[in-house]
Amino acid sequence: MGRYFGTDGIRGRTGEWPMTPEFALRLGYAVGEILGENGHAQGPVLVGKDTRVSGYMFESALEAGLSAAGLDVALLGPMPTPAIAYLTRTFRATAGVVISASHNPFNDNGFKFFTPEGDKLPDAVEAAIEARLDEPAQAIDGRRLGKAVRISDAAGRYVEFCKSAIPARSELRGMRIVLDCAHGATYNVAPHVFEELGAEVELTGAMPDGYNINEGVGALHPDRLAERVRATGSDLGIALDGDGDRVILVDAAGQIVDGDRILGILALERLHLGTLGGGVVGTQMTNLGLENALAEVGVPFVRARVGDRYVLEELRRYGWLLGGESSGHIICLDHTTTGDGTVAGLQIAHLMQRSGRSLAELAAAIPQFPQALVNVRLDEGADERLDAPPVRAAVAEVESELGRRGRVLLRPSGTEPLIRVMVEAEDAGATQAAAERIADAIRAVA
Repeated sequence: MGRYFGTDGIRGRTGEWPMTPEFALRLGYAVGEILGENGHAQGPVLVGKDTRVSGYMFESALEAGLSAAGLDVALLGPMPTPAIAYLTRTFRATAGVVISASHNPFNDNGFKFFTPEGDKLPDAVEAAIEARLDEPAQAIDGRRLGKAVRISDAAGRYVEFCKSAIPARSELRGMRIVLDCAHGATYNVAPHVFEELGAEVELTGAMPDGYNINEGVGALHPDRLAERVRATGSDLGIALDGDGDRVILVDAAGQIVDGDRILGILALERLHLGTLGGGVVGTQMTNLGLENALAEVGVPFVRARVGDRYVLEELRRYGWLLGGESSGHIICLDHTTTGDGTVAGLQIAHLMQRSGRSLAELAAAIPQFPQALVNVRLDEGADERLDAPPVRAAVAEVESELGRRGRVLLRPSGTEPLIRVMVEAEDAGATQAAAERIADAIRAVA
């Protein structure tokens, strides 16, 4: 990771550097200079955003910087992150930008970038942009300044794209769905996808006011959705996050189905249809139950680092099509190049409709091992603690006890001064005790 770019673009608290109008202006100019070098800019830069009130400010500042560097800008307004990835490809754009902090609260914001192919920017391009960010924004000759337009039909294009993720002439008639849009970027597109396919849709989290994005709703807070699904006797609950790249599902009984089980359901169905296209990519945090379920039917499974960009890297490396995270990022490379909550939710709804099986029945094929997570807060020296002999000995002891029916993961946090200790096994009590033993060993290291 660089000074500003993390695993998923640039993110921070609005009003604090780098999330200021001045930085957004510099960023737009730096991006324009890098992407416009040697005549590489072939089309406009698409700019979308979620529903945070600060999006207006950052959109204007970024647009000014891009225009000052000579790049044309196409403004899309509130649009999900996966929509920007798709539209960047179809518009033959020079790049796509999403102004969003994803699942974070409204007072955060950020910038995500896509290449003309709909992929995240390569590390080398991010490094080149960062190298120019310390320089103030200028402006090229007035005759070469970029222009800005607003695209009015972007939402409709994305709705049709989402509907194409299931077979033509497929419908969801007779299905009752509660859809939670997290007061975010999907509020004006996801409902149309399911309603136009015939589902009876009850909306929640679809009245953004600039401040309520992700607040007690969406993929991070599916409990209210579960209550609503039970109360209405609905077949399915779909919870998206603020920028629409995550999805968590709820079955008719109100049981939550996370990204691991969604990924497993899709993998088993694709295996049955002969469309899996190889193996499946998860992450270090993927539940062992999914890995075991796939192994039982002979499906290869690979773990990537946490972060959807790393899942995508492994999919590209192996030439596979399906990957995802426990948090609900589900990547179907035969449809799109990033996590798309609406597409993944639609595919599950279609599978339920076509097969006549409930979500609970589908999820039962993917067992979940109990996970214990203990956070050990440190002042400094996370790497040294992990390499200390007492810690390594404690980990080896637990791994020996668990054998092939469990696993241990120690991971320094990328955002806080702490080590995350995760132990996964079949017995919940033993899992928690083992995690505490390792955490105690870390704390005991001077």
